[in-house]
Amino acid sequence: MRGVVFDGKQVRVVDDLGVRDPGPGEVLVAISAAGLCHSDLSVVDGTIPFPVPVVLGHEGAGVVEAVGAGVTHVAPGDHVALSTLANCGTCPDCDRGRPTMCRQAIGRPGKPFTRGDRTVHQFACNSAFAERTVVKAVQAVRIPKDVPLPSAALIGCGVLTGVGAVLNRARVDRGDSVVVIGTGGIGLNVLQGARLAGALGIVAVDANPAKEAVARQFGATDFLTSAEGVRDILPTGADHVFECVGRVELIRQAVDLLDRHGQAVLLGVPRASAEASFVVSSMFLDKAILGCRYGSSRPQRDIPRYAELYRQGRLLLDELVTAAYPVEDFEKARADTEAGRVARAVLTF
Repeated sequence: MRGVVFDGKQVRVVDDLGVRDPGPGEVLVAISAAGLCHSDLSVVDGTIPFPVPVVLGHEGAGVVEAVGAGVTHVAPGDHVALSTLANCGTCPDCDRGRPTMCRQAIGRPGKPFTRGDRTVHQFACNSAFAERTVVKAVQAVRIPKDVPLPSAALIGCGVLTGVGAVLNRARVDRGDSVVVIGTGGIGLNVLQGARLAGALGIVAVDANPAKEAVARQFGATDFLTSAEGVRDILPTGADHVFECVGRVELIRQAVDLLDRHGQAVLLGVPRASAEASFVVSSMFLDKAILGCRYGSSRPQRDIPRYAELYRQGRLLLDELVTAAYPVEDFEKARADTEAGRVARAVLTF
């Protein structure tokens, strides 16, 4: 079968990939569509260290083909969106409703794929850039069949991360002010999360002026090409600033833009060794810097909610799919993503 494999030096679309049958507590999914996220590209450029060879992709949706023993919540023929959280469900963090903190879900890549006589790693417990993948049952979340799969694919990362960061981690309240630095796939979902939460002032900041129209479509009330103009709109600063790019100088800007009791939420991913600085004395007015993993999400709860918001016309998904590419055109999708020509490229099988 086809899949996108990174061998440590180059990315190739191969057609000789194999995947094993699902075991107990696992699900085999035929992938219909998968979003190309910067996290996939970060494996290729070394920002995210990961063992190779690896099948990339972690934001996908498809149709259940088979289930292993003990799986009852999905069945063959069901449409599912996939999460990256292979959490155990039984540890103290899972029991407290914090599956993103489950230690079983972090840093334990499996090898369900083969090429010839060699096993191949699975990225983010998911590997959606393959015609079929095997995931833990907890990762497969059933969605209504009237939700288009190319749009549903984006729920599994971009929506869970961006909207989740607003609703679950920052807990933006009605009337709050929000600044979003970077309006790519994650930033756009932060914008619509802020809109859903009832924020009044929602300022989008992106160096590319061509992104203004889509930023406003998703919820921005103002658009700037530089953070230097934020204080003209919010003189005392913002209640929440979301950094969605992953650059240390922008993290510093996020902190500097906070109002009293404000919080900066870090969503962009810089290199693992990157360090950021801030003026310590500026933090003593109850300001906070929050890390955020995967929108502090609970996928089995959140994905159905987001699917229903989409069906009600309140959550934008179709508008995120700015370009669809057959999987064979991965390099074009990659180039368009890196150049910022698309909000989200979607690979189709």
